[in-house]
Amino acid sequence: MKVFKFGGASVKDAEGVKNLIKVLNATGSENKLIVISAMGKTTNALEVVVKDYLESAKIPATLKEVKDYHRNILAALFPNKESLVYFKVETLFTELENFLQHNKSNQYDFVYDQIVSFGELLSTTIVSEYLNSQNIASTWLDARNFIKTDSTYRDAQVNWTKTQEKVQEHLDPKKLNIIQGFIASDPNNFTTTLGREGSDYSAAIMAYCLNAENVTIWKDVPGVLNADPRFFQNAQLLNKISYEEAIELAFYGASVIHPKTLQPLQQKEIPLFVRSFINPSDEGTAVTKGKTIFPEIPCFIVKKDQVLISLSSLDFSFMVEENISEIFRLFHQYQMKVDLIQNSAISFRVCVDNKFNQLEKLIQHLKARFKVNFQTGVSLYTIRHFNEEAINNLEKDKIVLLKQLTQNTVQLVTEN
Repeated sequence: MKVFKFGGASVKDAEGVKNLIKVLNATGSENKLIVISAMGKTTNALEVVVKDYLESAKIPATLKEVKDYHRNILAALFPNKESLVYFKVETLFTELENFLQHNKSNQYDFVYDQIVSFGELLSTTIVSEYLNSQNIASTWLDARNFIKTDSTYRDAQVNWTKTQEKVQEHLDPKKLNIIQGFIASDPNNFTTTLGREGSDYSAAIMAYCLNAENVTIWKDVPGVLNADPRFFQNAQLLNKISYEEAIELAFYGASVIHPKTLQPLQQKEIPLFVRSFINPSDEGTAVTKGKTIFPEIPCFIVKKDQVLISLSSLDFSFMVEENISEIFRLFHQYQMKVDLIQNSAISFRVCVDNKFNQLEKLIQHLKARFKVNFQTGVSLYTIRHFNEEAINNLEKDKIVLLKQLTQNTVQLVTEN
């Protein structure tokens, strides 16, 4: 079996859904599991619904935008208003509204997962029904019945044993199966999510459990580029990348592949392809065992809106094991992702991602034991396989706050 993953950009409108069929016609539709993200910017729109709901405890007016967006796609795909898909989509909206009316929790992460997950449920329902209407038989599956996790909402950890049991017992690999990315369920059957952009990870989880032949992530770019074209000029296609190098790029923040995606594929040496749904005949990028990277060129990564924190002890003692262990305990407590560390005898500097918006609490806690300075809104640039020209071009017209070099990687924290 092969696993295909289609992101939100690939199914953002009716034409995108129709193009998915063109991809299947070009690649074959048998023995495939298709993992699909929420349509377009639906996740962003549902995040607004979450915010408005928690502020008012009522069904937000912003939910109407989500409904209208999906209803417009339905109307373009299914001219017959008596089609069963209309009932299925409205049933999902009713289920969402029932949650909004009867939920008693005000815990953001829990509420987030229960609401935002409807984006994937809606997209897969529409795509599966459209495939069936075009005589491509597909089976709609609920990922929450297969991928089992703990109860760490918004960043759930997979229970691999239970997940593998569910997949191998209840999924027929001979069919064309449609399943949601990003979502799963905990031991109490509440919905969990695997982190933003977690649909790639979902595809890898399913591929691992199915011993898939390969995984293909279909994107609106030709494959994995050596830089994000939104921030860097003249980005080039990387034809081949090793698992290890792809993991490094993902760890440092490359946006094409989710950081957790590669490890389960590497364990079973399942090839990963990143290809363009616009030009499905192009080869794209192959992530496999073997050569580190081809062509051998510098790779640029940027993470915006980071926080640079500088710490020193209040009594001028050294920043050694005891102090550093306490700092990392607090980072874990406040769910801060550490992206860069630089320490000396009396100071400790770290660049972190304030993903869960707990910076204020962290800073107050740190001030009880350390002298603290911090700067928000900084950018973290990483160059893999750097050369002097790449560094000089990147530093040009930037205020560099911190710089660190290792054998293959240079990282810069800048004000812009």
